[in-house]
Amino acid sequence: MRFLSAVLTVLSAVGFVVVLSPPAPASTATWTGPLSTRGRYLVDANGDRFKLKAANWHGASGTWTGSGDANDPANHHAGEIAYQTPLGLDRASIDTVIDGLARLGLNSVRLPFSNAMIHATAAVPDLPANPDLHGLTPLQVYDRVVERLTARGFAVILNNHTTTSRWCCGLDGNERWNTAQSEQQWQDDWLFMARRYAANKRVVGADLYNEVRRNVFDDPNWGWGNGTDWQRASQQVADRILTEANRDLLIIVEGINWTGLPIDGFAHGRPTLEPARTLSHTLVDSGKLVYSAHFYGYTGPNHSGATGVGETHDPRYRDLTPQQLRDTLYRQAFFVEAETGKHYTAPLWISEFGEGRGTTDAASRAWFENFVDYLAETDTDFAYWPAVGFHTNGSGDGWSLLAWDAAGRRIDVLDGTDWRGPAWQRLVNAPSRTGQIAPAEHWSMLNLDYADFQASRAMRAKPDWDPGARKGACPDGQRLTGLAHTGNRGLCTGTLPTPTAYTVVRDESYVDTEWASGYTKAQCPADHAVVGYSVKGAAVSAVLCGRSPTPLGRTGRTVWFDRGDNRPPGDLGGDFASGHYKGQCNPGEYVAGVAYTGRIGSSRTPDALLCRS
Repeated sequence: MRFLSAVLTVLSAVGFVVVLSPPAPASTATWTGPLSTRGRYLVDANGDRFKLKAANWHGASGTWTGSGDANDPANHHAGEIAYQTPLGLDRASIDTVIDGLARLGLNSVRLPFSNAMIHATAAVPDLPANPDLHGLTPLQVYDRVVERLTARGFAVILNNHTTTSRWCCGLDGNERWNTAQSEQQWQDDWLFMARRYAANKRVVGADLYNEVRRNVFDDPNWGWGNGTDWQRASQQVADRILTEANRDLLIIVEGINWTGLPIDGFAHGRPTLEPARTLSHTLVDSGKLVYSAHFYGYTGPNHSGATGVGETHDPRYRDLTPQQLRDTLYRQAFFVEAETGKHYTAPLWISEFGEGRGTTDAASRAWFENFVDYLAETDTDFAYWPAVGFHTNGSGDGWSLLAWDAAGRRIDVLDGTDWRGPAWQRLVNAPSRTGQIAPAEHWSMLNLDYADFQASRAMRAKPDWDPGARKGACPDGQRLTGLAHTGNRGLCTGTLPTPTAYTVVRDESYVDTEWASGYTKAQCPADHAVVGYSVKGAAVSAVLCGRSPTPLGRTGRTVWFDRGDNRPPGDLGGDFASGHYKGQCNPGEYVAGVAYTGRIGSSRTPDALLCRS
């Protein structure tokens, strides 16, 4: 969207004409919630591919007067009427808006909210087109919209767009999840929202926070372990949502939108999802992670989208050649879905992109056409920004797909005069993968750099299995397959029936063969596989062994990794400890033990794995 409140509002003057050749309306009976992931695809409860063809129905995350353009910063001022409801409800009924969304070929809606909206207690001003909403609070109106969307067959993704109810995205206290509120409050609000809609299986996702970016003083980061670490914060709230509130929800993590000062000579840019390549999320429930990114033509890989702030040498996305654009999009986001069999492999959702109805600039139009074609070519899930806007005599929110005037008359992207119409039809009607999606092997990364990393539901129930050490455990159903020489990073994969018991091993009590002569060996008992480990500093403290309900193979080999990488060919699982030596078992093997040198408190870094099959 727009950084530092520098928004691109495009007005157009168009007449009312007959809508031509709309896409097929979204079906209300072709999918069953909840949704989950299989490799790069989303699937419904029956295992059938469900592609998010979505748009953003915004308004509940901000304020609007009911007579102006909610996308215009000039329309946001002190003392304005705080509707805090999805846009357009003063001009069209909820079902009328949903009719319009269905005509556009959509099957899902990203529904932004603010934390302030959740806690607002005053009734919203009257919405003339929806008299049945009289006297309701903003949250109760939000409830009604969710109920009607899902009853009509739409999937709904809850999106924590802002903290305070105002337009995004300036220096306004909404830069991070914890800028204008505590992280605890943010987590509590998410648990409240996840529980509120837990019975509705067509409320399918929790989009954790919108466009995390720099405030005046500091940047968000990905993996530093501190209070501005977005990777840490999103991981923690995700696991709380899944374990305490609603295990059915997809967890949607957007990349970092902006870091640094947008001035020539200072480091700045849009990291987006690039950090996930070396540090991804491992949720307590595999199959619930979706990565998200936003792209607009007026922003760029090193351009905030603002004007007059010194980014004179940084191209915007619309300035790139088609091939440069494709290369940049792949590097920043699309690799997570394109590169299968990695710890970061996940569905990608482009949850915001758009362009103005009245745009005449050739570069901006070309950017939109090229971007839409790339979305279609890659079969990527999407959500256009925004779905709904205002218009007066054909002019108004030129970015929206649908707009109503004060009399309730509609214009939309398919009215025959909107240059975006053909591109939109190409996108929603593009060939897509359909039908059953086979389960894919899932790779999960463990990160003990700063704190415990218990991705196992079973071990979260008894978390302190090695007091004084940082502990990591694979998701239930997976086993450890790789470990870094530092001891902090690990890789899990494969299938392992839920262990019938767990054993913590700190010594050589169960060693049955001399598989690493001269080294101390922490080895699991027979028919146990390593499913976790603990460290003190970078030193091995213990291994966590899970007992298999069926016998495990005893044929073994030693994998050394103290002097270089020792991993199977093909980069299986991806680089889970960039810059460090790693050892990894072959497919079909399991880790039965870890060998190390030194005493605890000295080096004791892991040097070898016992891989058995």
